[in-house]
Amino acid sequence: MLYEVVVNEWEETTYVPTTPGKILLAVIFILLLCGAVFFARRYASKQAPQDGAAPKKKGLTVKQLAFCAVSIALGTVLSNLKLFHFPTGGSITLLSMLVICLPGYFFGLGAGLMTGVAYGILQLLLDPYVLYPMQLVVDYILAFGALGLSGLFSNAKFGLIKGYIAGVLGRYVFAVISGWIFFGSYAWEGWGALPYSLVYNAIYIFAEAAITIILLAIPAVRNGMARIKSMAVSAQ
Repeated sequence: MLYEVVVNEWEETTYVPTTPGKILLAVIFILLLCGAVFFARRYASKQAPQDGAAPKKKGLTVKQLAFCAVSIALGTVLSNLKLFHFPTGGSITLLSMLVICLPGYFFGLGAGLMTGVAYGILQLLLDPYVLYPMQLVVDYILAFGALGLSGLFSNAKFGLIKGYIAGVLGRYVFAVISGWIFFGSYAWEGWGALPYSLVYNAIYIFAEAAITIILLAIPAVRNGMARIKSMAVSAQ
C-alpha cells in the first residue's frame, strides 16, 4: 500500500513509494521539523543563565526555523550538483553535507538530528533507491540523520569543523553498515563485503569531506560561517 515493488533493469527488487506512501513521508517530514523545534526549545531552556543573570530567549524563532528549512532545501539542491557519481550509489556533491550539518552547529544536537532525518526523508521522496525495507532505514534515516551530530560541538572552539567531522563520520558508519549488509554482492572481485564497503564509502564521503574541510580552514570562510551562526541564533 505504501510502497510499490518494482524490478529494475538489473533484476533487483526496488521499493518505490506510492502516492499514500509519499503523503505519509511528507507528514513525517513535517513532524520531524516540528520535533526539531521542540528539541531546540529544550536545548535553549537548558542554556538559560543562572544567578540572576538576564534571561535568554528560549526556543527557535520563526526566522531560526527558516534557517533549518533553508538548509534542507539548499542541501537538496546541492545534492543534485554531483561532482562525481558512482554507478552503484554514492556521490561527491557540492558541499551538501556541510549545509545539512549547519542546523546542528547553529542550534544544538536535537535540532541537528531532527533536521538530518527530515532531509533523509526528503531524499527518499525525491530519489528513492531501496532494495530492502531495512536498508531504507539505514541509508535514509540513520545515515543522513547522523549529520546532525554536528550539534555535539555547537558551542566548541572550531565547532563547525569538529561538528562537521562528527556528522560525516556518523554518516560513514551507517553507509558502511548498509554496504556491508545489503550491497555485499557488489564487492569487487577478491574483496569481502566489509572491506569493500569500508573503501567504497570512504572514497566519496571522505573526498567531499576533504574538500569541505579545506574550504572551512580558510579564515574568511570560517569567520563568515560564525557570523551566519550569530544571525541564526539571535534571529528575532
